[in-house]
Parts: sequence; C-alpha cells; structure tokens
Amino acid sequence: GCWLAVDNTFCSPYFQTPFDHGADIVVHSVTKYINGHSDVVMGVSCCNHDDLYDHLRFTQNGVGAVPSPFDCYLALRGFKTLHLRMEASSKNANAIALFLQSHPAVAKVLYPGLTSHPQHQLATKQQHGFGAMITFYCKGSRQQAALILENLHVFALAESLGAVESLAESPSLMTHASVPSDQRVLLGIDDTLIRLSVGIESCNDLIADLDGALEVAFDSL
Repeated sequence: GCWLAVDNTFCSPYFQTPFDHGADIVVHSVTKYINGHSDVVMGVSCCNHDDLYDHLRFTQNGVGAVPSPFDCYLALRGFKTLHLRMEASSKNANAIALFLQSHPAVAKVLYPGLTSHPQHQLATKQQHGFGAMITFYCKGSRQQAALILENLHVFALAESLGAVESLAESPSLMTHASVPSDQRVLLGIDDTLIRLSVGIESCNDLIADLDGALEVAFDSL
C-alpha cells in the first residue's frame, strides 16, 4: 500500500481532521492559520503510526529542521485563538462569497460554502466549516483584475494567507507566476482570477472595500 498525506493548511485542525478520514500524515503550514499573526515561518507533520513517526523524527533530527523556542512560543500563542479566528474569518468569507456571487463585475466565485461549488457536498460531509479562502474571476481581462487590486484599501496586496488581516492577490502574476502558462490554463488560472484570504476585520468594511474596487473595474468594461 501507500501512505496518504493531506495538506490541511486551508482548513486548519479546527475545520477538518483528516485522520478521521483515513489519512496517515497531515501537514500544516503553521505560518498560516495555526499561528495566524504573520510573524512565524514554520511547518508541521503529524502522523498516527509509531514507525512513521520514528522515521520522520530521525530525518528531522538529522536535517536539523527544528524551530526555535521563540517561534514555538508564538505558534502556541496563536493556536490558543484558532477557534475564534476560524469562526470569524469563515463567517466573513461566507458573506463575501455571497456578495461576490451577485456582483455584476464578477464572472464566477469559487468557495466551498456556496452550493454552486462543485465539491460543496463533499466539503459539507468531511469538514466542520468552509474556511476563509475565496477565488473569483472578474469580468474583463488583466486590466480589470489590476484595477480591482489597485483600488482595495482594507485588503492588502500580498501572497500569504491565514492571518487575522485580509489579503488579495493575482495568482497568475504572483503565487503561480512560475507555473508554465499552458499548465496555468489547465489549472484554470488566468489573468482574471483573484484570490482572497479573508481575515477577521469588520465584514461591512471588507464588503465595502470590495464593492468600491469592483465598481471601478466594472466602469472600465
């Protein structure tokens, strides 16, 4: 057989527990939701087999990939409020996804909490919440996507995700710029795609920020 490894970063342990669904290894970018404050660079691998644990621990010890005590302190500090942050950001994300879905400047919204998402039923079955990551396609071209990003004031333009602040980015120009263009097409990553990492700010402020930026883009069509 083979080991099943799951990257659970987007859901965090609060919204999904892959071990309950047969996973052997669960990995997280602790930098993101577990820490939640954009001040730690760390990752973690969890497993539920003693022999696998011994192998990973030996490798970690040999390579020397051990976080500092202060980084561990920061991650543990963030972990204490994980449930509060996940609930708040997910609630904001759901409201924002519904708003985007009805906006005339938006062509398509991808968020597992929407019934229109192709894997909504799967997410409902195996997750305890839908998270705070949203992607949407704006109408128009790269010009309109750029106008949206340039006119956001509450959302910061950045590649990261999973912290208390809300972020927006263009995958084709930022996180996935190194992916060959033909592969990006197969993955559905074009110049009109925008990714949002929704934070815990006032939902009204976030929607107003998006509304203003989308209006600028819509007026340019």
